[in-house]
Amino acid sequence: MDLQLDGQTAFVSGSTQGIGYAIAEDLVREGAHVVVNGREQHRVDDAVSRLRSIRPEARVSGLVADLGAADELGALTASLGEIDILVNNVGIFGIAAFQDVPDAEWQRYIDVNLMSGVRLSRHVLPGMLARNRGRIIFVNSESGVNVPSDMLPYGVSKAASLALANGLAKLTRGTAVTVNTILGGPTYSDGVAGSIAQIAESQSMSSDDLKAMIMGGHATTLLQRFIDPREISSLALYLASPLSSATNGAALRADGGALTSLT
Repeated sequence: MDLQLDGQTAFVSGSTQGIGYAIAEDLVREGAHVVVNGREQHRVDDAVSRLRSIRPEARVSGLVADLGAADELGALTASLGEIDILVNNVGIFGIAAFQDVPDAEWQRYIDVNLMSGVRLSRHVLPGMLARNRGRIIFVNSESGVNVPSDMLPYGVSKAASLALANGLAKLTRGTAVTVNTILGGPTYSDGVAGSIAQIAESQSMSSDDLKAMIMGGHATTLLQRFIDPREISSLALYLASPLSSATNGAALRADGGALTSLT
């Protein structure tokens, strides 16, 4: 199927690894021009190199910025050209007892998981509306709907991001611009893999055994395994495509059946 993305310009936040990189790679394979982003120059350079090796004729570039820092994000947007597809993917997560999370850490979650999407969308949306075309995609989580008690800053910031996307979509009424959200489930991204490896080592068990234990404790999952980043990317590519023109203001699940509500 031709997703009609050839020549489209996409910016994917937090895209040097994991879900963001998978989306960037699939966009490159479809012929899009892709701008990747990360906090460290060497990681951005490595991602750009890997993407160019997949499709040497592709136009791929990278921008280094901590998107949780307003000044760095402002410098990044100043250097961005016309964007057809914005993927708000960057995010941080962690497990902690509610009483142990200080205000500064709460603020960091809000800055990265919510305000990066606010600022990037504010930058690209006016141009999209003026051109009467464009896609904004938020990579969210089941935790934004069913907030886990041991990940409150993450879940709360993701719930706010979900509300943001819903409101932004209303600004596109009557245009060919869409704003949609992907609700991902437990995904075996690079960050998750690293955390599992550390925990498994500390508990003298294998990563595979720990993965099985974690998913066994996730009572509602129908998939009963971690999701691969490419399974999230497949939905993102559809939402980025002109083929998804009738999908707007939606929160679409790629959660492995973890959420139990009917809608």
